[in-house]
Amino acid sequence: MHILQELKSRAAKIGGSIVLPEVSDIRTLEAAARITREKIARVILLGNRDTIFSQSKELNLDLGECQVVDPQTSEDFPAFAKALYEKRKEKGMSEADAEITMQNPLYFGAMMVLMGKASGMVAGAANTTADVLRAALHVVGVTPGLKTVSSTFIMVSPRSEDPCYLFADCAVVPNPTAEQLADIACSTAQTRRAILGDEAKVALLSFSTKGSAEHELVEKVREAKAILDSRGVDFAYDGELQVDAAIVEKIARSKAPDSPVAGNANTLIFPDLQAGNIGYKLVQRLGGFEAIGPIIQGLAAPICDLSRGCSTEDIVNTAILVLLMSKK
Repeated sequence: MHILQELKSRAAKIGGSIVLPEVSDIRTLEAAARITREKIARVILLGNRDTIFSQSKELNLDLGECQVVDPQTSEDFPAFAKALYEKRKEKGMSEADAEITMQNPLYFGAMMVLMGKASGMVAGAANTTADVLRAALHVVGVTPGLKTVSSTFIMVSPRSEDPCYLFADCAVVPNPTAEQLADIACSTAQTRRAILGDEAKVALLSFSTKGSAEHELVEKVREAKAILDSRGVDFAYDGELQVDAAIVEKIARSKAPDSPVAGNANTLIFPDLQAGNIGYKLVQRLGGFEAIGPIIQGLAAPICDLSRGCSTEDIVNTAILVLLMSKK
């Protein structure tokens, strides 16, 4: 069974709901129909009911089982606007500003997730990453105990005997500090548990393994490990490790024989965005791995961003990931 089929089966058992705010995009409506038809989740569409069902009729899509909520007329609107005002008033937001902002479906959808009226939100087909993340941060905020929103990719090998790897961060934080690297490690370990259901073995990657080189870039990775040490985290980790020492047992025995994860790492934390982005694309294009993501992590509630070039299938698959992340 392909991993996405396995994840879909698990997600469907959750009995969750996904809010899709970008109803003007045909791909969103197609995804809503498919998610509903395949009984993956209950779908909540944000917009005018007559407009949505008129468009679905033209597209020959069955959205009859989808819930439609119009932010403009919803009975929740006053409470949602009030909640946003309370969260943002210290940043200078007025009550009038909050009411205007809450008319934006991205903010209304994020508030539905925060208030427990939806398991998660998927957006980005018609909005920029900056817009989606801004709404998410302003409404749901960052996971308690962390300060960093980041991303991860699930990297699926063409060889069935290989593990699935998680690569982070490959899409959000350009030049993370040591504390941000530690946050990314914590978030990615949690993402692995939620989505793949197994335990993370985290490698903090560098061009040095256990003191083989000295440089300020290496020192940052060492500091990240020290921060994880101080936090007493509940997953296995080590650093600094070169990638071959992290994933090849024979090399690990030579370079890092006492490491708790070297040679068996399944979760790779890159030292910066350049390395992460280059790394996942090399593995994808030259190694034949499938890259699933990016998965946004570190938010206090599950909201994921899409590429504006996404397909209907991408929206469905991202909804599956969000559902799995919503399960506590």
